[in-house]
Amino acid sequence: MLKILFTGVHRPNRSPSQRYRIEQFLPFLQSKGFSVNYTYLITASVDKYIYKQGHYFSKSLFFLKAIIVRYFETFSFAKYDVVFVQREAIFAGFTFYERKASLSKAIFVFDFDDAIWQQHISEGNRSLAFLKDPLKTQKLIEMADLVLCGNDYLRQYASKFNSNAQYFPTVVDTERYKPHFSTFDKGNVGAICIGWSGSFSTFEHYSIVINVLEALYLKYGHEIYFKVIGAETVSLPFPVNFVKWTEETEVAELAEFDIGLMPLPYNEWSKGKCALKGLLYMSMAIPAVMSPIGVNSQIIVDGENGYLPATEQEWIKSLTLLIEDAGLRKKIGANARKFVVEKYSVASKQELFVELLLSTKKQKRGF
Repeated sequence: MLKILFTGVHRPNRSPSQRYRIEQFLPFLQSKGFSVNYTYLITASVDKYIYKQGHYFSKSLFFLKAIIVRYFETFSFAKYDVVFVQREAIFAGFTFYERKASLSKAIFVFDFDDAIWQQHISEGNRSLAFLKDPLKTQKLIEMADLVLCGNDYLRQYASKFNSNAQYFPTVVDTERYKPHFSTFDKGNVGAICIGWSGSFSTFEHYSIVINVLEALYLKYGHEIYFKVIGAETVSLPFPVNFVKWTEETEVAELAEFDIGLMPLPYNEWSKGKCALKGLLYMSMAIPAVMSPIGVNSQIIVDGENGYLPATEQEWIKSLTLLIEDAGLRKKIGANARKFVVEKYSVASKQELFVELLLSTKKQKRGF
């Protein structure tokens, strides 16, 4: 049985990448008898300032502590068969942790699910961008024994630097994310809820369809309404119900959606996205309307298990079809759910997760 050290930046249930790339596999690994340890840096108290402007003294203390913690962790690598790093072990350009892992007897697994070599930096830390190393992602890929890539675009990039770069999709727990009756008052009885779920950092994508949603609101009025999960309240040209994301209420909040939105900008960063937002909608049999970029175009068959509008007129057309036809919403949702269960569920990929770890362990010298 493997002894695995999982390393992430955020505490459990905080980061979507860690939740869907690591945490949801832990029960299965433990059921197989594997020993699992999970380490992270950002506590709830640090989270209150780390992504905000300023707080430079507190951030400096945090980074110093993080370096010390990670340094001493490297002495524990001899106890493990696998050191699994999700995106990075520590902020900025430091790679000493991963390099120590690559030189140890343990296999070093590097996992990423975004085009992180693009140096996507939070607004609150723009002034600290000089601490980043543009080549860090490449370096981590080169030193890893196994690279797990969230989509094929990422795999193609990683394959330039490592022959053992494997496509391992971001998947969802279809037993948790399944069709539910919403426990929330839908306001106007019979009104259609058009929803979006994300975070403060990705809410800028919502602006892509502002004109579309405004046009629909002017046409349908109170026959439709809009809901946003996970972003801070902002003023928009139509009423929107903003709600906070919590693990406890997430599924029930999503269940209120009749239609789910996943607009994305057309850039290199979007090509690296793994369609998680859309997969959650689809797993819950919610018809998803998504920008046709990156893996979205591999997941959605337009008009069968979702829609892929490219222009504002296409967005309006797709949403109009779904608003006006309850039977179509049900059909699209059912097709979407079936597709995710078969191709993008935890159950469909958990054996592969273990197989990739075991096969890499056998290949590494010393075993």
